[in-house]
Amino acid sequence: MHAKHKRCAYGKNSRKKEQQQLEHLLDSKEGELLQAQLLNFTSSLRRSGMEIDAAPQSWFEAFDLLIDFLSGKPKTEKIIVFIDEMPWLDTPKSGFVTAFEHFWNGWAAGQDNLLLVACGSATTWIVDRLLSNKGGLYNRVTQEMHLAPFTLKECEEYYREHGVVMDRYDQVQCYMAIGGIPYYMSFIDPGYSLAQNIDRLLFTRNGLLTLEFGRLFGSLFSSPEPYKQVIRLLADYREGLKREDIAKLLNMSSGGTLSKLLEALVVSDFVTRYQYFGKSKREVYYKLTDFYSLFYIRFVEKGRRMNVDYWQNNQLTPSVTAWRGLAFEDVCMVHVQQIRQALGILGVQSEASPWHYVSVDKKMGAQIDLLINRSDRIVDICEMKFCVNTYRMDKKADESIRNKIQVVMDTVRGRKAIHPVIVTTYGLAKNEYSSRIQRVITTG
Repeated sequence: MHAKHKRCAYGKNSRKKEQQQLEHLLDSKEGELLQAQLLNFTSSLRRSGMEIDAAPQSWFEAFDLLIDFLSGKPKTEKIIVFIDEMPWLDTPKSGFVTAFEHFWNGWAAGQDNLLLVACGSATTWIVDRLLSNKGGLYNRVTQEMHLAPFTLKECEEYYREHGVVMDRYDQVQCYMAIGGIPYYMSFIDPGYSLAQNIDRLLFTRNGLLTLEFGRLFGSLFSSPEPYKQVIRLLADYREGLKREDIAKLLNMSSGGTLSKLLEALVVSDFVTRYQYFGKSKREVYYKLTDFYSLFYIRFVEKGRRMNVDYWQNNQLTPSVTAWRGLAFEDVCMVHVQQIRQALGILGVQSEASPWHYVSVDKKMGAQIDLLINRSDRIVDICEMKFCVNTYRMDKKADESIRNKIQVVMDTVRGRKAIHPVIVTTYGLAKNEYSSRIQRVITTG
């Protein structure tokens, strides 16, 4: 054999050997993880009172142990089995889903006194493997419970319960930075101001939320990079983007893969789908509405700031002031249901979205934070005003409202009454301009 061919043959064999070694290493790590999970499963059974000599070697054996344990319980006794973080038990080659299907279909489904609660933070796994399962678990779910982020009211109750004293203004600001995620909210130290807490959590090298962005997507998605790409892109487009625009800007196919990715971000509460007023029903926009991601990308990742006092020192800067106004609009957009409730129109069919209009000759236009088009022949024009005190209208604000009313009257089909609404922190001060406003909604 020619020397060159010998080297090629040797290289090929070496790569094959390296691949085998890598596969062996991965298999051994997966095996170690599986054994650790089975040990934890066994420990849970022991803590519940079961005597076990040796840990099971597979999920089939583990679920057989569970059957043995539960079979000894009286049939008149209600049994609740809670499996937390189920997606992370389904490691490669573990056979978890197959074993779980066998457990449920072969025994558990026939136990009228058994309630099984499957829980997991990886929402896409829950949807794909349980809710939309096409195999042995098809149509087996009795009830699903989606745990959405807290609303502002729920955050207020949480902070009160945990002894965190914040006024309404700071509670909304906190929501703008970390959202209504109880895990993040638990890091707020009542001994510090909100600005100090944000510095401590996000603007120090080892802050509890400084590295959370990378960890978050890695914990939710097996291949996190495409998801982070979409999130970073949407962070630059406040009004959101259509799927084809996302595909074009990221040089991706706009087919099923991107659709599935976007759906995963929607069900995981990172992204919200919108159909803008006046646009075609087929024009669906995707907008980033995860507040932690928005704040992190804008101020931490892009700013590259690791100054421990950054947030405290920049409270009055134009960039932070502008951010507050825009972020408050986003907070209101994820509280549309609460705004409807405050308006007393939960029973009225309506469509809600931001809206902007420019006439063909570009001489007339308007941008509305939130427009609610109601079936009772009323259109609510909602203006969002984030203020540290009571909001006070002036001549400029009044002219802006009057212009928007006129544009909507000229644009909306059919005769409808136009109601200007102010959504603000502490209410609206009465003066010569305030009488034009039909309703005032506060965040409290």
